[in-house]
Amino acid sequence: MQTVMISPAELDALIEKWQTYYAVYVPALAKPAAATTDWAPGWRRFVEGEPLILPVGPTPASVKTFYFPQPETLLSFSLEENHPDKGAMREPVKSQGMQVVLGVRPCDAASVLLNQLPFIEDPLYMANCQRTALVGFTCTSRLSTCFCTEMGGSPLHSAGLDLALSSLEDGFILEVLSEKGEILVAGCNLVPASASDMAGLTARRQGAAPGDSVQLQLLRSCALNRLYEAPMWQALGEACINCGACTFICPTCFCFDIQDEVVQGQGRRIRYWDSCMFPLYSQHTSGHNPRGKKLQRTRNRFLHKLKYFPDRFGPFSCVGCGRCIGDCPVNIDIREVLSDLVRCTELE
Repeated sequence: MQTVMISPAELDALIEKWQTYYAVYVPALAKPAAATTDWAPGWRRFVEGEPLILPVGPTPASVKTFYFPQPETLLSFSLEENHPDKGAMREPVKSQGMQVVLGVRPCDAASVLLNQLPFIEDPLYMANCQRTALVGFTCTSRLSTCFCTEMGGSPLHSAGLDLALSSLEDGFILEVLSEKGEILVAGCNLVPASASDMAGLTARRQGAAPGDSVQLQLLRSCALNRLYEAPMWQALGEACINCGACTFICPTCFCFDIQDEVVQGQGRRIRYWDSCMFPLYSQHTSGHNPRGKKLQRTRNRFLHKLKYFPDRFGPFSCVGCGRCIGDCPVNIDIREVLSDLVRCTELE
């Protein structure tokens, strides 16, 4: 893979070229309530000639909407009496064209890799992975809610991106990191990055990559199941209102439900976002609910990210984007939960 220098004007020309062949999406500066056929929640189609404006830190909405469309049609069917396909389930024709998501931050790129672990055998998710190219910008500044470094990440990481851009005084270092990235820059006459620029980027990355924080090291070494009945969960459960905002905005939350809907005799089976914070999510057909209390649902959300997911797949299911901190209406801060868990562990 290659590493080149690119000026702002050359980047603009490259984006215009992409628009000729692909659907190019950029972050919307506000989170909309619903999607249309032209854009996904929190993202919009790029308009030729407009300046590319990126928010500081993570984008208002995560990239998971491109991998878990809201909703996603799994099957279609007809209930009309005279319809030749009445009762038959048909798989919808999926789009095969590449879509380019421009303006992705390292934390979101890391979330795509995390989500692939449980969904590696899901053909719908993997098909969306194959047709989505991520063009990301490493971070030069951060929000007060950002904590990627505390979760083993870095504002300069490029893992999960197809193209990674890092700012210099007069342009960008563009790293081509995948075959999709090679396709996006094919035919462009770009100058290879100099050895001094690459050395500078490497030094910045080494200085911004602390590895696992002390908190993570302690959490990895302790048995969090011993804290299942810790008093801290009671306080969190009382504070949480189970609105689900944290799960919908989180790039690594992927709870879903499947339902059939019928409109004028035409039906479809859809998969749509759900939340483990909702009482009905875990309710059985019998009426029994193993997580019927707020305390149980709140505890499950955090233990899934810090205990159950790591036990099964290895890494923690959090990239430190901080969106849940900013969106929580009752100011629950996952960083404080981490500190409380470590404190409880040290007291054992």
